[in-house]
Amino acid sequence: MARRLSKNLNSAYIEAANALRGKKARRRIVAYVESYDDVYFWSHVLRPLETEHFYFEVMLPSRSTLTRGKKQALSQNLGPYMIACVDADYDYAMQGATATSLQVCQSEFVFHTYAYAIENYECYAPSLQNACVAATLNDKRLFDFEDFLQKFSRIVWPLLVWNLWCYRYGEYRHFTMQNFCDIVALTEMNYYHPEQTLEKLQRRVNAKISRLQRQFPQGRKTYKPFMNELVQQLGFSPETAYLYMRGHDLQDAVVLPLMGGICETLRRDREREIRRLAEHHTQMQNELSAYQHAAASIADILRKQTTYDTAPTYLRIRDNIRRHIERLEARIAPPPAGAGDTTP
Repeated sequence: MARRLSKNLNSAYIEAANALRGKKARRRIVAYVESYDDVYFWSHVLRPLETEHFYFEVMLPSRSTLTRGKKQALSQNLGPYMIACVDADYDYAMQGATATSLQVCQSEFVFHTYAYAIENYECYAPSLQNACVAATLNDKRLFDFEDFLQKFSRIVWPLLVWNLWCYRYGEYRHFTMQNFCDIVALTEMNYYHPEQTLEKLQRRVNAKISRLQRQFPQGRKTYKPFMNELVQQLGFSPETAYLYMRGHDLQDAVVLPLMGGICETLRRDREREIRRLAEHHTQMQNELSAYQHAAASIADILRKQTTYDTAPTYLRIRDNIRRHIERLEARIAPPPAGAGDTTP
C-alpha cells in the first residue's frame, strides 16, 4: 500500500493537500535531498526564502525505505510544490551530455549547488580562518588560506578543465576524478614556505597536461572553446577552481591536510599558554581539560559552519529558488481591484 501511495505522491497531491488546509494557511513545498548530510545545508538555503504564504520541508526522497541518492531524488514526480535539491557534481559542466545532466540543467524543479557539492562550500576559502578559530579557540592568523587556495586553483585549473573535458567527450576512463585527485592532493605541506608546495604541484600538473595533450590531439580544437564556455557561460573561475573539483577529494586531500597542521600548531600554542600561566598543577590540569573539551575537530567544524553564504555560487542558488517562490506567489495573488468588472 505504501509503495502504491508513493507512486501517486506528486506536486499536484501536495498542492491539493495545501488547499485542504484553507486559503490562509501557509503552503508546503517538499524539497527532496540526496542524503541525511544534505538536510542541514539545504535547510540553511531555504529557510530565509520562506514567505507568509510558503514554507519548505526538507526530506529524503523515500519515507518507506532507506534508499537515497541523487537519482532517487530526481526520479520523484517533481513539480512546483515538490522540488529536488541536489549536488551539481559534473552534471552542470556537462550541460546535457547525459540524461542526468539534462535534467539537472534544464528542469525548473531541480535546484543544484553550482559548486561540485556541499563539501566544496564547507571548504570555502574565506571561511577557513573562522573554522580554525572555532576548532582551536585561538585567533592567531598563522596562514593565509584565501591566498593559498586562490594560487592552488590557478595551478590546477587547466588540469581540471582537462578532467571535465574527458567527462564531456566520453574519455573519462583515461583520466578519472580519482586520477585528478592523485595529482593535486597535498601530500607534503610547508606552512612556512607554501610556495614550495605550490611549485611541486605546478610541476605535477604540467607533466600531466603534457601527457594529455599527446594522448588527445583532438583537444587542440575543442579544449579552449570548452574552457571559454565554462568561464563565460557557466560562471566558472580559475581563481575558484577548487569549488568545482570533487568535494570529498577537496576536503580529504587538500583542505583537511592543509588545516590539520595549522590547527595542531594553534592548539599546542594555547596549551603552552595554559601551562605557563597556571599557578599550580591542579589549576593547569583543570584548564587543560576544559580547553580540550571545548575545542573540536576541524572536520566537525567544517560540516557545521555556514559562513559560505557569501559565495557567488551560493547566491545563485538562492536567486533561483527565490524566483521559484515569486512565481508561486504570483499564482495565488488576488486579481487587481476592478478586474473582471464590466459594468460601464
